Amino acid sequence: MSNNNSYLSNYFHKNGRALGSIGYFVLLMVIFLIGAPEAWIRPNLHQSVFVMMPTLIFLTIPLVFLVASGEIDLSFASTYAVAAYVFALLVKNGVDPAICFVLGVFTGAAIGALVGTLIVVFRLSSLVASLGVLFLLRGVILLLTNSRSITIMEIENHWIYPLLVGNFYGFPMQIFWAAIFVIFCYYFFNKHVFGIHIQHVGDNSVSAEQMGINVNAVKIKAFMFVGIGAAIGGIFTTMITYTFFPTQGFGYLLLALAAVFVGGTPYWGGLGTIIGAVFGVGIIAYMEIGIIAIGWSGEWRQFFNGLIILLALLGHRLHGERVR
Repeated sequence: MSNNNSYLSNYFHKNGRALGSIGYFVLLMVIFLIGAPEAWIRPNLHQSVFVMMPTLIFLTIPLVFLVASGEIDLSFASTYAVAAYVFALLVKNGVDPAICFVLGVFTGAAIGALVGTLIVVFRLSSLVASLGVLFLLRGVILLLTNSRSITIMEIENHWIYPLLVGNFYGFPMQIFWAAIFVIFCYYFFNKHVFGIHIQHVGDNSVSAEQMGINVNAVKIKAFMFVGIGAAIGGIFTTMITYTFFPTQGFGYLLLALAAVFVGGTPYWGGLGTIIGAVFGVGIIAYMEIGIIAIGWSGEWRQFFNGLIILLALLGHRLHGERVR
């Protein structure tokens, strides 16, 4: 009996952050179910969430790696737009969409590598430097497009469209790709040497360097992964709407960051949870829809987004109090 109690105690201690995020998600679902039962049982409401969630997952999960390494990146919202722009522009000019997809993802990785190198090599504050890159890249996009959108209706006739963003028995295909992405990232973060290095670097970079870990390379790779995730999210959104907008991605900046922290990844580095981040995405996505379903005005979204973030941070802090 005592062994079972010890096992449960160790399990909850080890997975407390992820379980806390799951608890917040369940509580949110119960509140919305009580507040709007008729709306909440309609499949259409959940399908709209499934359309939004994959994009947030592609943005949020790589940020867990980066935050766990002790850094932060705000430029991903503009990387999202730049990669989508490259994709849309090439498709519009007759290039095969599959090649355009690869080039768009490569663009995201290249931007991530540049941002990471700028921050790591020159020892700049990742918060301030990435904020500068955020506005710099957004300005470049606005200048290149003259603030005009690009429509790519022709992509619907290409095989890549139903494969990536089509429908499978009423479910958007992107939700399955997001699930594969989550499974891959879970093992990459928890089982692969790169994920272990990320956590060592975030916990104590000096100690990690003494262990023979190339700290700069690990951090730059983490920035590249954020760029790849942002590129995938941007391209998927462009395919779903058949349109590239110069301002796209900006609305996901705070939502993705909120999902990371609500999901149980602390801002001080060294720790992270992929499963918690997925439920963090679920909390943010359903918050956007649930407020409207209950019948409240959209202004309440900002209030509850802020409230849930603060409550989650307080809960995670009380669970894992530590001194860096």
